[in-house]
Amino acid sequence: MKTLFAEQALLPDRWARDVLIHYGPVDGRIIKIERDAKTGGDDHAGIVVPGMPNLHSHAFQRAMAGLAERAGGKDDSFWTWRQTMYGLVSRVGPGDIEAIAGQLYAEMLCQGYTSVAEFHYLHNRPDGGRYGNPAETALRVARAAEAAGIAITLLPVLYSQGGFNGESLSPAQERFRGDPAFLEEVAAAVERSFVDRSFNRTGLAIHSLRAAGEREIREAVVGQRTRDATAPIHIHISEQVREVTECYGWSGKTPVEWLYEHFPVDENWCLVHATNITRGEIDRIAASGAIAGLCPTTEANLGDGLFPFRDYMTQGGNFGIGSDSHVSVSPVEELRWLEYGQRMVLRRRNIAAAPGNPSVGGSLWRAALAGGARALGLKVGAIEKDHRADLLVLDHENLVLEGRAGDDILDSLVFAGNTPLVKRVLAGGRWVVEDGRHVRADVIEDNYRNAVRELF
Repeated sequence: MKTLFAEQALLPDRWARDVLIHYGPVDGRIIKIERDAKTGGDDHAGIVVPGMPNLHSHAFQRAMAGLAERAGGKDDSFWTWRQTMYGLVSRVGPGDIEAIAGQLYAEMLCQGYTSVAEFHYLHNRPDGGRYGNPAETALRVARAAEAAGIAITLLPVLYSQGGFNGESLSPAQERFRGDPAFLEEVAAAVERSFVDRSFNRTGLAIHSLRAAGEREIREAVVGQRTRDATAPIHIHISEQVREVTECYGWSGKTPVEWLYEHFPVDENWCLVHATNITRGEIDRIAASGAIAGLCPTTEANLGDGLFPFRDYMTQGGNFGIGSDSHVSVSPVEELRWLEYGQRMVLRRRNIAAAPGNPSVGGSLWRAALAGGARALGLKVGAIEKDHRADLLVLDHENLVLEGRAGDDILDSLVFAGNTPLVKRVLAGGRWVVEDGRHVRADVIEDNYRNAVRELF
């Protein structure tokens, strides 16, 4: 057993001073929390907060971050960005995927993400054929996560058609093809590969209603529920106006309406983006207990629009954050964008403050911890007994945090943290970041450089 003494620590019920955190360096879980402890412990820290779950990631897209920022016409959108992404898809191999994911996950840890839901749809060879091991690419991603030290919920993606009317997949989309039986095979292989099965798991992802038909979605959902009744189920939904329009033309319903009328959406579902939804849909999602998976930097980068955050939170909705396409891998930036987008639209300040808590940074951080943990289906996101020992040691000597205590720390972190404030990171009971740098950075970065030089 190891211990960390924190002068200030964000616990589930409140901030506390003089906290001694006992954790297992082998099993990676928190064993005991002592409040009002005497100074001591194996390590000492000024400020400790829980690591943030990242509920939505496409790891391979890290390699193209910044490469889709040239105008191609007056109507550049998600749909034109997608063509750039398809170009990368045509070249990236299993070794590249592992190297890119390794770099991404190291960056996430340095920024404060300590667990991730990987929405994995890059299943097949570039020509669309299966690998000899159907789980080849998924296993590469899982291996990269374990090597970096980040907990992972790997979500093999159902992807079987090219549009709402059952169109065939395009040649570029053949790499994504995965039916329910294939997903079950991949998930089983990944589960067997995990060294730590307590804080790594699999679930199910449905790419979108345009990419899979009702029969296959039902087969996948029923199969997943039979194997594990509480496993996470994630889906992209109502991300773009065109998607909503096409869905309505196909079914007479919006994507959210159609989903709720055909499936029992509950607290184990994560609806990713849900950017273009109606007031009635806001109420329906909130009432169901589903998590809204919000990715503000990617949604801004793609021109998707703004999620109706204020109205959703007024209805008691749950949310978490994700870095998605990884134009940013900072939880601070995601939360800042989430609040600032609402301020610009509503021409008001301090939108996200929770009832009974005037701190916007504190409200955002706590809500994203809780929603992200639920979306991953893991005991993460809290400094609490039996949870994964995922702790961020903030740089209390940084002038941004000088004189700060309690939620003033989180307000300053979210809204004034313009230089990295995460100094050390304990992930699964192991110190993986020291002085802001991943402990395996030299090897991970070399692997990434070699992969990217071959790709571009």
